[in-house]
Amino acid sequence: MSEMPKKSYGELCPPERLLLGAGPSNVDPRVLKALGAPIVEHLDPYFMEVMDETVELLRYAFKTENHITMPISGTGSAGMEAAICNLVERGDSAIVCVNGFFGGRMKEMVQRCGGTPVTVETEWGKPVTKEAVADALSESEAEVVTIVHAETSTGVLQPLKDILKVTHEYGALLIADVVTSLGGCELNVDELGVDLSYSASQKCLSCVPGLAPITASEKAMERIRNRRTPVQSWYLDLSTIEKYWIENNRVYHHTAPILLVYAMREALRLLYEEGLENRWQRHTKNAEALICGLEALGLKMHVEEPKYRCPAITSVKVPEGVHDKDIRATMQEQYNITVSGGLSDLAGKILRIGLMGVNANEQSIKLVLGALESALKKEGYPFKIGSSAAAAIESSSM
Repeated sequence: MSEMPKKSYGELCPPERLLLGAGPSNVDPRVLKALGAPIVEHLDPYFMEVMDETVELLRYAFKTENHITMPISGTGSAGMEAAICNLVERGDSAIVCVNGFFGGRMKEMVQRCGGTPVTVETEWGKPVTKEAVADALSESEAEVVTIVHAETSTGVLQPLKDILKVTHEYGALLIADVVTSLGGCELNVDELGVDLSYSASQKCLSCVPGLAPITASEKAMERIRNRRTPVQSWYLDLSTIEKYWIENNRVYHHTAPILLVYAMREALRLLYEEGLENRWQRHTKNAEALICGLEALGLKMHVEEPKYRCPAITSVKVPEGVHDKDIRATMQEQYNITVSGGLSDLAGKILRIGLMGVNANEQSIKLVLGALESALKKEGYPFKIGSSAAAAIESSSM
């Protein structure tokens, strides 16, 4: 048998794209530089200092004093699974609010933990109401409610205050998915009284994917520590991870992704330097300018009421006769700009444009609107050339 010819593998040479979809966002050069810093051992005294600073900065980002605040080694979905598998035991009922794709994923995770999801479903593009949650709580014995703060699949920013009030009135705990909102949308974990929330490194924090910030109140940790059975996931058990991340005399749990933690610490340092409220305002201002530009083209927003629109992700309806895949292909192939299409029931019906972290700026708005105009013109969609950028500039005095 003749020997196969040896295959040649060249160096990596990925395209330089402007990532204006549902995530990840582009990464700040300072964060990329941190990834190239010398690696040390996961129990090295220097790394212990980095861990402490990362925890401090995460508390700042979440606006919390929660003792249990740390990044889970895994993506945002690992944060979701950690939240649910720690608070939901086999046989438990949990209220699961579903108004988009990621609410549906939470439902599946409750089921995989052996729990029974009591679903509160709302149209994709609208927020969940406190009345619907109250009804579900009154008719069940659920002690946990799960909800998505910024539903990435629809662009809805879910008001949490009233949902939390009714949840706590029934003695339940609330899990909030803040994957797309942390660092880009107003969020005050302690003031609201969120019991457990988790996020992801790669969206409004503009870090690389691979870490899931999580924070839990003492009330949530009390439930975890008093479970009837051990957390089904050894790796994601918060009561054991805390002994590595938070305790003074740290106990080995797993080998942390050291370079990713360096990167997270630098991304959070950038957030701290800018100021959390300033970053919220920047995201809001640029989202409003983008929407003005889109509406100048005659396009309709999927989230009809402005107060429920997430500043980090804008969902716009695809007009009749236009194919979203062709639009996205033109923008990527000709302009190196990535935007996202719809998921599940919204596939082919919406485009999702993300202005997250370093990408929430005037230049990104001008570039994405220009590329979108070119793609729409190619599709035969009628509009006035240059109208979108003009409207965006006028709305924000860019």
